[in-house]
Amino acid sequence: MQRNYWFIAFGIVWTIIFAGISFYWAMGGLHGVRSLGGVIYEMSLNPSPSFVIIVWLTGFIKLLGVVLLLMLLVNWKKPIISRILYYVVKIVGALLFLYGFLNFFTITLSLFNILNFDLDTFATFWRLIFWEPFWMIGGIFYYFSIKSNKSLFNN
Repeated sequence: MQRNYWFIAFGIVWTIIFAGISFYWAMGGLHGVRSLGGVIYEMSLNPSPSFVIIVWLTGFIKLLGVVLLLMLLVNWKKPIISRILYYVVKIVGALLFLYGFLNFFTITLSLFNILNFDLDTFATFWRLIFWEPFWMIGGIFYYFSIKSNKSLFNN
């Protein structure tokens, strides 16, 4: 299994930052939350206990990405584990990128009044300039953290 150690490292850092933002918001921090806009912003102003639990859980779920990327650094004796990791990391990377790209696309359509979203100008700006590209960059880090080689699929 060919690993791209730079992409693995960047992916780990990206994931820790991403999870850290959720933990900050779960602890009651509000800096940056307005950039999300819509219902999430409104809920964060006066959060219910269940909302806070969900934000904590999303932080911990995001940290599973660190575990996944660290698993790429292990030389697995069973080739099936390497194959499964290969596909899981590729799928996660593609889904992260696709999520950011589709959000970027639909928010852009709302900017031109083709779609109607409950986002103010501030949130629209930050979603297009920061959040959606952030998702896409994370997807790139995951997707390119591992390359296939013939031995991975011949065993």
